Amino acid sequence: MARIILFNKPFQVLSQFTDTEGRATLADHLKAPGFRAAGRLDYDSEGLLILTDNGRLQQQIANPKHKLWKTYQVQVEGQVTSQAVELLTQGLMLKDGVTLPAKARLIAQPEALWSRDPPVRVRKTVADSWLELSIREGRNRQVRRMTAAAGFPTLRLIRAQVGDWQLDGLQPGEHRELNIHMPGRP
Repeated sequence: MARIILFNKPFQVLSQFTDTEGRATLADHLKAPGFRAAGRLDYDSEGLLILTDNGRLQQQIANPKHKLWKTYQVQVEGQVTSQAVELLTQGLMLKDGVTLPAKARLIAQPEALWSRDPPVRVRKTVADSWLELSIREGRNRQVRRMTAAAGFPTLRLIRAQVGDWQLDGLQPGEHRELNIHMPGRP
């Protein structure tokens, strides 16, 4: 049996429990001795962060060799074209090589979207749109670099799902703890 915590990481919170620079961390939102983040979520990204007390499970979730799908809701600058969606699904050349093909589709602004503090800067003359983007890699700031390479810079990035785990109504700073059975263990 392993324990996991599904945590909705707020904007501008580090995906760790300590910081020498005084920035907000996980410790500002939950007490979880023995738990470690299974993967990262950038300081300026929001959404699902999984923590676990099981090292093997942490590796299964975080290590890109397991190719666990991670799904993001991405607000981008500009009106996304079908050509951009096609580029994202085929894989894009980034500075560190070609990305694996992604799953991408245009979506409406998510209904259960919470407000962000500070809010995304609104420009009256530039439209924005939303994508749902799923990737199986974990390169540094990969989603942001992919949307920029497709011509649509990211304004807001929310991870909604990792594998079968979803936010399921958790508000920023909220968490839910689950017990899961580890295959091959009594």
